[in-house]
Amino acid sequence: MAFSSNEGGGKPMAAINVVPLVDVMLVLLIIFMVTAPLMAHRVKVELPQADLDARPDAAPPTPPITIAVTDTGVIYMNDQPVTRELLESALSVEAQKTPQPSVNIRGDQTTKYGVINDVVNLAQAQGMRKVGFVATRERN
Repeated sequence: MAFSSNEGGGKPMAAINVVPLVDVMLVLLIIFMVTAPLMAHRVKVELPQADLDARPDAAPPTPPITIAVTDTGVIYMNDQPVTRELLESALSVEAQKTPQPSVNIRGDQTTKYGVINDVVNLAQAQGMRKVGFVATRERN
């Protein structure tokens, strides 16, 4: 609290005493100057160097397996007619490959969904993870 002087006519002084503020700031400055060198890491760790030029090549993408089902129930694998048993054995062999190819299923417009569902279930039962459908776009 500031006291009045004889010149002010009994009013309190409105000026802020900055001497304690400067003292506190100087003490903080000295503390930071002393502790800054101590904050450096003392443990030496040799980090590995990244070699971006010699990256391993990614595995080439495998072509998808296309299975077509006609309205009469004939099954084609990659445009070759196959029986259900031959399709089952071929899909079990393809399921063991790494990376595993995807299976694209095409069906005629009049093919019963039950026949296509049997092919999807057969592919999934053999371990094929990526089974999808192929359709044509609608024409406007």
